[in-house]
Amino acid sequence: MLKKVKFAFPQNTIRFFKFEIERLNLRLRRIKLNEMVFRLIFVLFFVSVGAFSQEKYIKHKISKGENLTVIAKKYGVKAKDIAEANPNAPKVLKLNSILLIPNINQASEMKPTETVSNSTPGTHEIQPKETLWGISKKYNVSVDDLKKANPSLETEGLKIGQQINIPSKSIAVSEKPIDDLNIVTDVEVVVEVQPKETKYAIAKKYGLTVAELEKQNPFIKGKLPVGYVLKIRTSKEKAAAAQALMQPVNPTLKDSISVQNQNMQIAENSEIKKDSSTIIRVSNHSDLINQLVVNAIENIGVRYRSGGTTKAGFDCSGLMISTFSNFDIKLPRSSIEQSRIGVKVNSDEAQKGDLIFFRTNGRRQINHVGMVIEVADGEIKFVHSSTHGGVIISSTKEPYYERTFSQVNRVLEKF
Repeated sequence: MLKKVKFAFPQNTIRFFKFEIERLNLRLRRIKLNEMVFRLIFVLFFVSVGAFSQEKYIKHKISKGENLTVIAKKYGVKAKDIAEANPNAPKVLKLNSILLIPNINQASEMKPTETVSNSTPGTHEIQPKETLWGISKKYNVSVDDLKKANPSLETEGLKIGQQINIPSKSIAVSEKPIDDLNIVTDVEVVVEVQPKETKYAIAKKYGLTVAELEKQNPFIKGKLPVGYVLKIRTSKEKAAAAQALMQPVNPTLKDSISVQNQNMQIAENSEIKKDSSTIIRVSNHSDLINQLVVNAIENIGVRYRSGGTTKAGFDCSGLMISTFSNFDIKLPRSSIEQSRIGVKVNSDEAQKGDLIFFRTNGRRQINHVGMVIEVADGEIKFVHSSTHGGVIISSTKEPYYERTFSQVNRVLEKF
């Protein structure tokens, strides 16, 4: 029979193995600890990034009929900012997809009060991409006032770094004593809409703009039916003057008044002939032009609609008809007919309020129209209703419109 043989490891070998096992366990514990720390840092990083992103951006779900311009207007940001925040977004937005919208409230909290750099009181230094229109809005003055205060702008235009004078009245607005403001007392007048009356005529009668009239009576933004009762808040003096105009007129004076009124607006049955040079002469030229531009710009974001003349959708000529009709001015229906009224002017003589025409899609005749809102350094900016973007602002510096430009017509003239 075989004998059992006992085998024993040397004591030193056993101690060596125990030491190695303990060292391995220690290394494993360190690896696990490092892994846990790494995971914790990883989680904290993404939580902080998520929180930061949530504060900096707002998530928006694309709905039917929306585009970048519409969304930008909804959130009060620029379409360019949305595009930069979504570099991987397709050019044609997909329904129900998510866009990140810059949070302007967050930006305003982080951003200190905006100041004009390197400018002394009453002056402004021109920054890159600034326009007269933007500066006028910033200082609450008209573009005409800026040009009067800076005659060189008419010939040289804006230059980066240039110092321009800001009319003193723009500074005086904020410095006006509160006591003086309390002196003005307003009254509320109830007015019933009469046949053939327009928003512009009613607003002018009571010393308001169309926008102010619509703000006081939101239900008339779409249309102005006869018989509607409007509540108009205005000063006592303007209310009294409007009431005086409504008094019966002496028959001997009636004819002379009607002759004067013919110069203030187009007759509703006026005939516009082919190749006509019909031009509308107005007394309050500058004020009317500014109101026309503001009225047109308020439609930015409204979708394109063939044959449309309302906020439900505009085509290019429909936008012009709607804008001018708010001020008692009737335009022909199509862009080609609109190109035959007024007086043609050179593109370098274009002014705010002029109509600008194009031949798009390789057409031989005019088929697109917009309204000039700003001219600077040979660039004409215009508001129009585009088939792809709805009501937007474009520039003749864009290759497409530079290539398809046809002419500029002046339809309003001061007398």
